[in-house]
Amino acid sequence: MKNLKIEIKWALIFVLMQLSWMLMEKLTGLHDAHIDKHAIFTNGVAILAFLIYALALLDKRKNFYQGKMTYLQGFITGIWISLFVTILTPITQYITSYWISPEYFDNMIAYSVSQGKMSQEEAESFFNFNSYLMQSTLFAPVAGVITSAIVAIFTKKS
Repeated sequence: MKNLKIEIKWALIFVLMQLSWMLMEKLTGLHDAHIDKHAIFTNGVAILAFLIYALALLDKRKNFYQGKMTYLQGFITGIWISLFVTILTPITQYITSYWISPEYFDNMIAYSVSQGKMSQEEAESFFNFNSYLMQSTLFAPVAGVITSAIVAIFTKKS
């Protein structure tokens, strides 16, 4: 685990960023008053995700690989970060759903039905903790591997 200290550190930073982003969405009304704009702004978190992965891989290159890192070393570093983020995803989703924004699902159900985007049953089936837990747990490793593959291109150094 000593060799993975940097990856664990950056996975924790990533999780804190996710929770901060959710709090920002909540405080700016994207989970209630401005829920109609949620889909537009929520994907902005991807910019921060790429930034954190880039900083993590640069940290690993500088402080573990003595300033040199191959693409594969960077990619594997990113995969480890993704694994740790995925392991923490249920906790992150729980905190978001029950502490930060417990009314989010009800608001999204009401909004989706009122806009004719979904029936009541469809909305209730989609906007709930178990559905989001499944989605986020499946999305985290996929997005993490893709992000790692891209960021490793730019952080390699011979």
